[in-house]
Amino acid sequence: MIVSERQARMKSFLLLALLLSGNVIFAQKTSSSDDRISDQVRMRLAGDPDVKGGADDVTVAAGVVTIKGRVDTDRGKQKATKLAKKIKGVKDVDNELIVGPPTQ
Repeated sequence: MIVSERQARMKSFLLLALLLSGNVIFAQKTSSSDDRISDQVRMRLAGDPDVKGGADDVTVAAGVVTIKGRVDTDRGKQKATKLAKKIKGVKDVDNELIVGPPTQ
């Protein structure tokens, strides 16, 4: 079977389009999953008496949660990590919380 140059280019183009569309779908799924994780982590941390809403900055990238803010105790900081890790889809937690009273 002889394939013309035009047919070969068309097959290459279609293969490239297929591969690129898969990456777009993967990126959309990852983004929506990260958004879901972020919402769930925020809710858990806001309602916890040890964290007391001190984790006011939660970001998620590819399942890795980053928590920033200020909590009153070491217990609150440790609990924030534990709570975040319990959320389905969380791969790791980068806890950057600062322990201490609010600055004025």
